[in-house]
Amino acid sequence: MSKTSPQEVPKNTTELKISKGELRPFIVTSPSPQLSKSRSVTSTKEKLILASLFIFAMVIRFHNVAHPDSVVFDEVHFGGFARKYILGTFFMDVHPPLAKLLFAGVGSLGGYDGEFEFKKIGDEYPENVPYVLMRYLPSGMGVGTCIMLYLTLRASGCQPIVCALTTALLIIENANVTISRFILLDSPMLFFIASTVYSFKKFQIQEPFTFQWYKTLIATGVSLGLAASSKWVGLFTVAWIGLITIWDLWFIIGDLTVSVKKIFGHFITRAVAFLVVPALIYLTFFAIHLQVLTKEGDGGAFMSSVFRSTLEGNAVPKQSLANVGLGSLVTIRHLNTRGGYLHSHNHLYEGGSGQQQVTLYPHIDSNNQWIVQDYNATEEPTEFVPLKDGVKIRLNHKLTSRRLHSHNLRPPVTEQDWQNEVSAYGHESFGGDANDDFVVEIAKDLSTTEEAKENLRAIQTVFRLRHAMTGCYLFSHEVKLPKWAYEQQEVTCATQGIKPLSYWYVETNENPFLDKEVDEIVSYPVPTFFQKVAELHARMWKINKGLTDHHVYESSPDSWPFLLRGISYWSKNHSQIYFIGNAVTWWTVTASIALFSVFLVFSILRWQRGFGFSVDPTVFNFNVQMLHYILGWVLHYLPSFLMARQLFLHHYLPSLYFGILALGHVFEIIHSYVFKNKQVVSYSIFVLFFAVALSFFQRYSPLIYAGRWTKDQCNESKILKWDFDCNSFPSHTSQYEIWASPVQTSTPKEGIHSESTVGEPDVEKLGETV
Repeated sequence: MSKTSPQEVPKNTTELKISKGELRPFIVTSPSPQLSKSRSVTSTKEKLILASLFIFAMVIRFHNVAHPDSVVFDEVHFGGFARKYILGTFFMDVHPPLAKLLFAGVGSLGGYDGEFEFKKIGDEYPENVPYVLMRYLPSGMGVGTCIMLYLTLRASGCQPIVCALTTALLIIENANVTISRFILLDSPMLFFIASTVYSFKKFQIQEPFTFQWYKTLIATGVSLGLAASSKWVGLFTVAWIGLITIWDLWFIIGDLTVSVKKIFGHFITRAVAFLVVPALIYLTFFAIHLQVLTKEGDGGAFMSSVFRSTLEGNAVPKQSLANVGLGSLVTIRHLNTRGGYLHSHNHLYEGGSGQQQVTLYPHIDSNNQWIVQDYNATEEPTEFVPLKDGVKIRLNHKLTSRRLHSHNLRPPVTEQDWQNEVSAYGHESFGGDANDDFVVEIAKDLSTTEEAKENLRAIQTVFRLRHAMTGCYLFSHEVKLPKWAYEQQEVTCATQGIKPLSYWYVETNENPFLDKEVDEIVSYPVPTFFQKVAELHARMWKINKGLTDHHVYESSPDSWPFLLRGISYWSKNHSQIYFIGNAVTWWTVTASIALFSVFLVFSILRWQRGFGFSVDPTVFNFNVQMLHYILGWVLHYLPSFLMARQLFLHHYLPSLYFGILALGHVFEIIHSYVFKNKQVVSYSIFVLFFAVALSFFQRYSPLIYAGRWTKDQCNESKILKWDFDCNSFPSHTSQYEIWASPVQTSTPKEGIHSESTVGEPDVEKLGETV
């Protein structure tokens, strides 16, 4: 190992040590003990500053949190999910369970019994619903996020005055204040992301393999797990930690003072802390989720029968005769969609052949029953005849006596050349025709037992039905038929398409020649925890991708950094809550990121021409921290462009948090480098900037707190595409006093957006605004 000679020593809150090796210079990656101390809150003066910021944040976040006393925005969903946790009824949502479990826990402690249903926006809370206590949770976590931002900036090298200013800007950031006042997932998620960033920045300045190093390392992993367990956005934070870890390890490998053994130690400890620990925490909360939701609920319709069979009160058949044969009365389920059972009913297609409809129906019903018949039999069987692979059969609908049928005619909805219509055709005295014939093809790789790969068996055999005349396969996909078919799922016969969408299995089976008391019976296997988690995630992912319906307040990601429009959360009694950010902070963050990006490109071009990077500790730390935080901004922002689902302005908040951290370092370079010898200038800039941001916050605060505003004040405040409804406000604030007077008997007219953002919860549109 070569000898080293440090060229730089720690200075204030920044440090850069470059040593000369025998062949090359290198950066010494182990921070000095003084660095961690200089980036910690230790003085009484700074503790008073932090305490003042805490009180300031408490006042802003908790102010009049009981108002409005009715359901706001997605409290419809997340209050409803808390209710279902308390009742123990299974539900389906696109987000992991942690934040929802926290709301349920707080509600339960407050005495909420699950009776109030959170049906729609504007529903007033009864006295026995502790909605204020439930709102205290995100408010408190919003305060915690502000404190985390201060501590994070200190840990990444900013002076206390800069940390205080940047924290104050987050405290009065309108969008963050709004999101932390209601029963929504964003505030808990942001708190856990902020905890992750703080723990990681604290970890980076600890001397390796000391107690503090291990403590902050584990704290980072735990916070990562909590963030990912609240919303999948936390996975972007995992990616951020991963990329910066690769960055750090690259310099550790190049540090000639670090032994090979310690390099391996760095790799292994980080892998365990940043991957294994979060994964264990994530799985733990899903275990709790499944342990609490033990009863059948509206979410069961999204799950397989295997999964539903584990829920109390489920309607899934418990047992069925194993062997399927001619004469069997069966129900047939589609394997790879949640459409349910092959179904028909005595209603005709409005289009196509006009014959009887065949659909998928998700609920147990007598119209799901089909009788298996031989394709050319003239008499009923007199003994049990099993169905073997390759056998040709007909399926006769029990209640209408019409056979499953297909022909070379386009379906009424999916009018594609490779799909044929499927109908039920014939009558009781009609012998049928060749278009009723289907060939059973057993999918041997999906069937679970050796016998199930040769003979058709209930539950165990997966098969396809090939139409004998045209060669198409019985097929279903997640396309809904019109209202004349009760919006049930379409069934067609496909010559192409995704093969798994043509897989079926028999769920129930009765046969006149078999006896349940004597013959073999089968039932659904009990799924393991990991199988249930895997299925849950497959459904969550699929539902999330399917949230593509247009929403009146959705917005595109390219508009978010410019704050072009917001979201109406609630409007009632001539007051309104409209989600919009603090434009002063928001636009400055966007400008800072853009300017630093230009500066970075310019610096790289200079480096290509032979100029070096600055080794001034303050400038070096600025460059590194800006790169780290802008990388966080990019990783939480750019994936939105790849999402086909509906998106909203609040999806930008994690990126904004990283952007505000970057803004803090812009203030730091101004204060500690640009105006190092004229700090009165930087103080003046800070005071002016905060004053302008505070003025914006104050002006638009009625849209945060559902406060009093006039129509003229509202109209004067409209810029860009901000579409809050000024017609809902009175001409004079004195009108509020008249409406509040006891002699006022008429009910004030509700604003036009009182239910415009989210309607009644629908299991078909779960999480459509989240």
